[in-house]
Amino acid sequence: MRQYEASAKTKEEAIEIGLQELGVSIGDVDVLVVEEGSKGLFGLFGSRPVKVRLTVKETEEDPLGDLLEDKPAKKAEKKAEKAAEKTEKKTEKKAEKAEKAEKKPAVKAEEKKPAEKPAEKPAEKKAEKKPAEKKAEKPEESSDAKEEKKEIRTLEKPEVTMIPADQLDPESPAGVAKEFLGELTRLMGVDVTLNMGTDAEGNVYGYIEGDTLGILIGRRGETLDAVQYLTSLKVNRGRDNYTRVTLDTENYRAKREDTLIRLANRMANRAVRTGRKVSLEPMNPYERRIIHFALQQNENVTTHSEGEEPNRHVVITPKK
Repeated sequence: MRQYEASAKTKEEAIEIGLQELGVSIGDVDVLVVEEGSKGLFGLFGSRPVKVRLTVKETEEDPLGDLLEDKPAKKAEKKAEKAAEKTEKKTEKKAEKAEKAEKKPAVKAEEKKPAEKPAEKPAEKKAEKKPAEKKAEKPEESSDAKEEKKEIRTLEKPEVTMIPADQLDPESPAGVAKEFLGELTRLMGVDVTLNMGTDAEGNVYGYIEGDTLGILIGRRGETLDAVQYLTSLKVNRGRDNYTRVTLDTENYRAKREDTLIRLANRMANRAVRTGRKVSLEPMNPYERRIIHFALQQNENVTTHSEGEEPNRHVVITPKK
């Protein structure tokens, strides 16, 4: 009778060790737990392994049991059997994969056949798609360009003819603008002097002197822009032809323009250096036109505006 005692942390591990040593399966042995084992204190101190005794069952064919058994030979037989089983399983799996592979191409071929017919004219499809894509892309940039590049001419410093106060017609756009600004600044409590002028196209330019505290300018020119907008509404009320109104005080427009041009060049250099587009802060139409004008001759970048008012802003994109 063959027996083997094995020790391990768990009963299962001990049984597995014994089966390997005996070269048999679990059905060929009787298992007896000799020692239950103990985890000890905190699983660290005084732990004892589990000990089991495996006894090989005797059969009628082999009454002598372990006396006539050649352990190495039996192990070799077991290994050979396991290897044969694995080989058979692998062969079966390969056969199944081969069958599936043979079936799939046939199905794909049948599915692809109807799809190949519309793909016979790729040139026509490309010819149809390309113009549509280009047309869809252009309006986004060209609409902004048309709006802002048309008015970019205003940055070219048009010649303004100043109108003496005694020759100013109260009914003319310049006269209406001066009267409105005089009343508005009086109500604001700002004591200023108003000088009016016009260019060749009849647009009105107002120069306000005496605002040394910058009350009419406000944060980043927001107050000046608001006053200019209100004056424009007053001047163009009831008129068929639109007259542009531009106001300036303490030479703010020139200073702001110089600041924006420096900003535009600095951000353009950043876009070229990083290879990524740069979005500027929201600006009014006049300031956006300054950015476009400053970079329109730059061969390394392009500009366009994105967003809706009052959050519309300029985006500088490096050319690839």
